[in-house]
Amino acid sequence: MVSKKVSLHHKSLVMENSQSSINCKGKLFDLNTPCVMGILNITPDSFYDGGKYSSEEQCINQVQQMILDGAKIIDIGSVSTRPGAKEVDEKEELHRLIPVIKVLADKFPDTILSVDTWRSSVAKEAINSGAHIINDISGGLFDEQMFSTIASLNVPYIMMHTSGKPELMQQNPHYEHLVNEIIAFFAKQLSQLRKLGVHDVIIDPGFGFGKTLDHNYQLMEKLESFQLFDLPILVGVSRKSMIQKLLNITADEALNGTSVLNTIALLNGAKILRVHDVKEAVQAIEIVNKIKSTKSPH
Repeated sequence: MVSKKVSLHHKSLVMENSQSSINCKGKLFDLNTPCVMGILNITPDSFYDGGKYSSEEQCINQVQQMILDGAKIIDIGSVSTRPGAKEVDEKEELHRLIPVIKVLADKFPDTILSVDTWRSSVAKEAINSGAHIINDISGGLFDEQMFSTIASLNVPYIMMHTSGKPELMQQNPHYEHLVNEIIAFFAKQLSQLRKLGVHDVIIDPGFGFGKTLDHNYQLMEKLESFQLFDLPILVGVSRKSMIQKLLNITADEALNGTSVLNTIALLNGAKILRVHDVKEAVQAIEIVNKIKSTKSPH
């Protein structure tokens, strides 16, 4: 169980940091209404769309379509973080990433660009090249300079939970109390960020990152627990193995399962859906918003 001391610390974090918007590009980005983050993988070995967006033209066309379909944020990653993925060195990550950021920032100046990286040096270069948000799968664990870098850059930070680097994270993940341990992790990391003056934080429980199939569905069922911090919650389940394994299907066949889980996530408090398929996620948001707007006051 999480101690009373940690629980009280959680409450203080909530009271100090209640927010439903983030300061992005000098403007308040409202997250009272959930939004969609479209995925742009510029890596050859992602589990679903690896290698599909290797040219500048392919990237532009895909992002343009995602924006037309309703994406408010585009998340760009140049290193695969699928289970078992081999680590890519910093030079290669930058070589893939920076030219794409520059092109997209120029082509789509009104769209928020997020960068999926755990390296502080890459984060700094990405923001200087036109990106606006850093999405860190390690929640600050893989690079001890990440938090101070975020503070100096003064940009929103997506903090995800994982139990280890992608190459090893699915080797027998174990928790005594899954949700409590992830909450304690966020509380500890948020405390460090607050001391550095970082306030625009989004939390991501990290579906598929150091979790078994059962862990992932326990997390979804308990997603409301993470509203404790009163910070926007991001959910990324798009076409993941938690759908494939349960239904005995491939990633190509996992869109329906993704839509089901996204709908459940929205009902349980998710504010950002990170997806490959933007149109369907936008539809899920519209349906859930309609349900919530028609609730009887009695």
